[in-house]
Amino acid sequence: MAQITIRGLDPEMEEEIRTIARKTGKSLNRIMLDIIYQHAGLKNVTVKSPAESLRKLAGGWSEDDALEFFESIKSCEQIDGEMWR
Repeated sequence: MAQITIRGLDPEMEEEIRTIARKTGKSLNRIMLDIIYQHAGLKNVTVKSPAESLRKLAGGWSEDDALEFFESIKSCEQIDGEMWR
């Protein structure tokens, strides 16, 4: 596949692209390709990463789910000094 370097993005545009990437969980490259395909009126062929199939199997956690999990295991992170003597 060909590569193109884009120079001269103003900071606001860069931040908007990065924000979209964070919100959608897509790479910066994927966001740029989406924008280019959309503007050119071409069909956007989405190439799924190998991790995508694993993500479907494993599922995903929301931020609240992850926070709840990490809160629930905090007690497991404590080291009992007496036990290790």
